[in-house]
Amino acid sequence: MNATREQLDDAAGLSRRLGQRVRSARAARAMTLKQLATESGISMPYLSRVERGDGNVSIAVLGRLAGALNVSIDVLLSDHDRLGPDYVLIVEMLKRQPPDSLRRIRGWLVSQLEHKPPLPHAGSSQRIALTGLRGAGKSTLGPALAAALDMPFVELNTEVIQAAGMSINEVFSIYGQAGYRRLERQCLEQVIDRYPRVVLATGGGIVAEPATYELLLHSFFTVWLHATPDVHFRRVMAQHDVRIATPQLRDEAMANIVSALTARRNLYALAHADIDTTLLDGAAVRKKALQLVQSQVFSTEKGVFS
Repeated sequence: MNATREQLDDAAGLSRRLGQRVRSARAARAMTLKQLATESGISMPYLSRVERGDGNVSIAVLGRLAGALNVSIDVLLSDHDRLGPDYVLIVEMLKRQPPDSLRRIRGWLVSQLEHKPPLPHAGSSQRIALTGLRGAGKSTLGPALAAALDMPFVELNTEVIQAAGMSINEVFSIYGQAGYRRLERQCLEQVIDRYPRVVLATGGGIVAEPATYELLLHSFFTVWLHATPDVHFRRVMAQHDVRIATPQLRDEAMANIVSALTARRNLYALAHADIDTTLLDGAAVRKKALQLVQSQVFSTEKGVFS
């Protein structure tokens, strides 16, 4: 009887953790419950039960959820989320290495951890990436920063649109979250191949894709632009987006901003630097960004800011 009770408790705990991970992954991707239901082919009432921890989830349902969220099944089942986003990105970095390099990497890590101080963060290339939620100021800062540095400016979403031959909304509608994220990764790889020097504005949800985000952090000096949720919302409102044209849609948009920022905050914080744009105008943000780049990217370069 005791063993049976323990087994039931373990199962209930696993269901709760699964529900939390599904809810967190959905929030990080700014997906509504309806969108996840549509892309996974699972009914909304059942999804609600899964997220509450009440669902009796089969392997088939797990596979459909993982596919719609563009994660592997083990991400939904394992406990490695307790180790934080650094662990997930380290794993993704190791996945990109050839098998014969892993023994050397393991030996190097052991020597670093046992005898040397923590490694400095990456980002020494002359590629700069701006991350953050919509309304953070990426599209405003990006061109200004690129002009000041005499670099090209690229928006990753524009690259996706050109590669797909359709709008972002159409990409999501036809190919779903997973299809968009695959295309986003391909376009990021192409930007890295084409541009040794560039200022890149990324989509807000890129940080929720571990493999893509690890590549971004590895290849770019990454700056997280952020503000308070109400400032994000006011900036989005100023863009006159038809998707928030009614009071109900505006309420949903504000709730999505809060939930996405909460779910992604620890991931955004892995950027090499951050700028709080809440109280800053465009000129002040540009000045602060230039100071960051000057001190952390080009500090060893001569004549860059002559």
